[in-house]
Amino acid sequence: MTNPMQFPDGFVFGGATAAYQVEGETRTHGKGKVPWDDFLAAQGRFSPDPASDFYNKYPVDIDLCQRFGINGIRVSIAWSRIFPNGTGEINPEGVAFYHELFATCNNAGVIPYVTLDHFDTPEAFYQDGGEGFLTRTTIDAFVEYAKFCFAEFTEVKHWFTFNEIPATAEGSFIVGNWPHGEKYRLDKAFQLMHNMMVAHAKAVVAFHEGDFEGEIGIVQNLEPKYPLDPNSAADCEAARMADVINNRWVLDATFRGHYAADTMEAATKLAHIAGGELDVRDEDIAALTAALPYNDCLGVNTYKCQFLRAAEGENDINHNGTGDKGSSRWFLKGVGEACVREGVPTTDWDWIIYPEGLYDLLLRIKNDYPNYKKIYITENGMGYKDDFEDGFIDDAPRIDYMRQHLAWVLKAIDGGVNVDGYFVWSLQDQFSWTNGYNKRYGLFYIDFETQKRYPKASAYWYKNVAETGLLMA
Repeated sequence: MTNPMQFPDGFVFGGATAAYQVEGETRTHGKGKVPWDDFLAAQGRFSPDPASDFYNKYPVDIDLCQRFGINGIRVSIAWSRIFPNGTGEINPEGVAFYHELFATCNNAGVIPYVTLDHFDTPEAFYQDGGEGFLTRTTIDAFVEYAKFCFAEFTEVKHWFTFNEIPATAEGSFIVGNWPHGEKYRLDKAFQLMHNMMVAHAKAVVAFHEGDFEGEIGIVQNLEPKYPLDPNSAADCEAARMADVINNRWVLDATFRGHYAADTMEAATKLAHIAGGELDVRDEDIAALTAALPYNDCLGVNTYKCQFLRAAEGENDINHNGTGDKGSSRWFLKGVGEACVREGVPTTDWDWIIYPEGLYDLLLRIKNDYPNYKKIYITENGMGYKDDFEDGFIDDAPRIDYMRQHLAWVLKAIDGGVNVDGYFVWSLQDQFSWTNGYNKRYGLFYIDFETQKRYPKASAYWYKNVAETGLLMA
């Protein structure tokens, strides 16, 4: 291997986790319920317990981080572990757990980057007619929860409000394969994203007004959208509409403080096709605008892209949650059909592997939203059916995936994009919301029966990159 490429000084080489996907202990130690608890139990396909048993094994995982050169870790706080009912009574055991976790991280030099809500809004907000963040009182409850965490966990210097608002909307109201979900309700999808962005903005302002030390931002799953035929005006329009759903709606809210006219026009059109209206109030825009100066960073989760072609017809989406390659379908009325471009590889879960898309995405943020301050790649990685043989996992495709994406990150940095870190998804093998345990992402293989950890080949490769700051082409 030749032509080493150098990362900037201070670049964070991290690993990413999420509370519900790693902690286990989902109904113990005073934790309240989340919608996934009963939803997964009713499905009967897989259980989130014990997952990676991070609640008990986190010292082992932080030690692995230290040994393998990983100097940052994304973790999330389970809101219902702090406030079992979403508001009101505090669970001191949950508060103590996170203090212990953050202390272990900081003492090991593995800096915690903490998300307040990673797909696990408490079930309490869906009771008595509540619809989670579609119900506006949940916005205020989230802000109070955030203010509590800012004041309580002052050892945390890097905060994110939410993880992947577009994915939350997609799972809840487009694909409809999440708890309390409905299919093809674009009106509710846009409204959910809007309300969550208002909650984010109000929490950001509260962080600033509280004069807390550190930085705050939001993590979004951003996905480049391309026309299948760049010379087709209809395909370009399909890509534009898909981009509004996945990217522009939340990026406009974050960095414009309002929705550009063509963004709002597209969202309104799709809401009308779904039979609904959007409720975007003047006070909402005021909240988004007030937060503009205080969005310190943007977390970008990115795995794949989407190629769109124009097509007429009815909604038809099938989520590939089994790894049965070729079984996914994505056709959305008013948008078009997702396709695979010839010569572009895909994973067993039909995720398109197109590393150059990350470069396009980062340059697009820099050019379209020049008031952004910094970006972290907060998730990037490859789901793979790892083969465990004689205590070793040769995951060469994952290494190749990471190498290519990191090379495009460096190219974006050379192009003037301020990228301060990269967090591989995932640190260790974890429970997956819709795939269970057969889709593995981790640097560290977990035998879920024994909870023993085994470094994969990718862990050793990542260790070399992290410790040298060099990427070999």
